[in-house]
Amino acid sequence: MLKSPSLTTSVSSFNNGRGGSCSVYWRRRRKAPVLLQVSAVSYQKFIDFAVNETKRHAVLAPSPLQEKYNTLVAMDGKTELQMSSFQAPKIRLLRSMSIQNEVMQVLDFAVFPKPEFDVPIFCANFFTAASTNIVVLDLNPLHDVIHHRDYKDKYYKSLMPLGLKYTKISCSFYPGEEDLQAWLKLMDQAVEETDVSQIMCNCEAQHRYLTWRAEKDPGHGVLKKLIGETLAADLLGNFLFNGIKELGSKKFLDYFPEYCCEDGTVNEKRSIIGKSFEHRPWDSRGEFVGDNLKVN
Repeated sequence: MLKSPSLTTSVSSFNNGRGGSCSVYWRRRRKAPVLLQVSAVSYQKFIDFAVNETKRHAVLAPSPLQEKYNTLVAMDGKTELQMSSFQAPKIRLLRSMSIQNEVMQVLDFAVFPKPEFDVPIFCANFFTAASTNIVVLDLNPLHDVIHHRDYKDKYYKSLMPLGLKYTKISCSFYPGEEDLQAWLKLMDQAVEETDVSQIMCNCEAQHRYLTWRAEKDPGHGVLKKLIGETLAADLLGNFLFNGIKELGSKKFLDYFPEYCCEDGTVNEKRSIIGKSFEHRPWDSRGEFVGDNLKVN
């Protein structure tokens, strides 16, 4: 049932692979004052690094979304949401959203390639609260890497070393920068697709990923509490996972019919098939070996 292996460290439950992701998950705990101080600086540092590093590889220009999605104050009058977005010849959307208040720091960063280029989707999510620091790094190949070995080798050969590196992570390490640099190298190497049918396949693959994230993103609950259901839905569908309306017309249940309840509504669970593993469920070559491990 798993679409692809994920590169994950310090994680107890294995992602069901809806986006075909190659991901790294990192959690660490420290005392609250240290975490909040570090995150405020580091999160902005990562955004600055990402934008400046991308400019070394492409001509970035402000996205049309920037005019509407820039700064938003939550209903509590204290929490501020800061958003920025760019585009480039091979990049459909590079965007970031940071949230900061007295009890938490959040950063949601992603880069979506244009459908003419077969490049993985890059995502970096950072969350800091009073006693927890969580980092999730995702590189999502557009197509199936389980059944198409050549496609898997195309991306995993260069990405697996990063995942293995993070299994030996230290408290002083701040992840994300090397992952983005690896993604930018993939973008540099990408050749524009001219086959219309393949471009359509790329559109659907990216649309499938966006549809999943807009429906099941774990940050939805936080956004609803901060800005209300209407604004949260708008932010998810039109900014964070922009492209749902433009890249395809299928709905969530068209892609994932197993989530359909008897009354026709979507099952609210994030995963109805996922497994939980005590150890990393893939080997050093990226081969999924979870079925041979102890299942919790």
